[in-house]
Amino acid sequence: MLQQAVADLAAPFPETAVNSVERALRTVRSHLDMDVGFVSEFVGDQRFMRHVDAKGASPITAGQAIPLEDGYCKKIIDGLLPQLIPDTSKLPEAMAIPETRSLPIGSHLSVPLRLSNGRVYGTFCCFSFSPNATLNGRDLGILKVFADLVAYQIEADVERTRGRMEKTKRIQAALQSLQPAIVYQPWYRLADMQIAGAESLARFRVEPQRSPDVWFAEAGEVGLQVELELAAIRRAVAGYGPVWQRGAYKLSVNSSPRTIVEHDLAREFAGLPAGHVVLEITEHAHVSNYGALLQALKPLRAMGVKIAVDDAGSGYASMRHILNVAPDIIKLDVSMTRNIDTDRMRRALASALIEFSRQTACRIVAEGVETSGEMDTLRQLGVHKAQGYFLSHPLPLPEFLALL
Repeated sequence: MLQQAVADLAAPFPETAVNSVERALRTVRSHLDMDVGFVSEFVGDQRFMRHVDAKGASPITAGQAIPLEDGYCKKIIDGLLPQLIPDTSKLPEAMAIPETRSLPIGSHLSVPLRLSNGRVYGTFCCFSFSPNATLNGRDLGILKVFADLVAYQIEADVERTRGRMEKTKRIQAALQSLQPAIVYQPWYRLADMQIAGAESLARFRVEPQRSPDVWFAEAGEVGLQVELELAAIRRAVAGYGPVWQRGAYKLSVNSSPRTIVEHDLAREFAGLPAGHVVLEITEHAHVSNYGALLQALKPLRAMGVKIAVDDAGSGYASMRHILNVAPDIIKLDVSMTRNIDTDRMRRALASALIEFSRQTACRIVAEGVETSGEMDTLRQLGVHKAQGYFLSHPLPLPEFLALL
């Protein structure tokens, strides 16, 4: 058991850091046959019991705060008490501590948990209610080995927590700076090369300079994905008013299935010409519950919003979306449109999707068109609309209005 616990801590461990620490604590306490083991963290003038493991009832509990000056931990760190005390009754300094009698503590082992920068995080301790004359330097050595491994796990967890806090602050700062900004990339009807609408795209004008997909992925990591997506949707809709005043132009906005399920998008689109709104489902990951997604799409479809599946042809997830959602629009991914005029494999796959769209009464929009050859081939295949740098770059609203 002892060797297995060492291996589990030293290797990448599938459990969380918390479970790893608790497992190590239980292993050491059992191996040394001690009554209570705990990991404490020093915070200001307090020590917090972060993890506690006991043979039976424990006089201390996880989460408990104890003044740092009380007890053994700080005195051991300061060198006022030895790390190994087989019998507290034989050490006057230990007997002078009230906890020795109140808990009681008959034997005690404790070593500091020291992080790589030298900072003492807290202590790794075990004690028994009775003296234990068999405790020796080898037992203390085992405790030190596990303390080093636990400190490594704790430091990794601290770094993850710090990284999460930094990401959260970054996303919140972007939202407070009224990000993301919105640009509009026109959709062109290939039949007459007239503008039919535009896809709204997010751009971040704050530091660090990164692509939008990185910003949204980071927001997802810290639980702010829905909030960031809603900010983009609201700004896209708010900016598009002057476009709708000029005609029946489509506005395409992007949303992950999570945002669709967790937020009432029908409320966001209330009062808009919903028949000219397209909601693009953008998530590339597996959707575990299409029932919830379809239920959330019902009121949107009832008010006239068209549903599109983005990035068709880029992977398995988009094909699952198409089969389960039955979209009004399928958007061919740039990986399929790129060089479609010279690549028969891409042309064959696009043709299959276009034939599928005919049989299911949905429309095809091609993304990423960059050459006249690609555009001509897509038109010949029966693609209805297209967007891409050959037709127009994404434009700020004033430039898009000028283009209209």
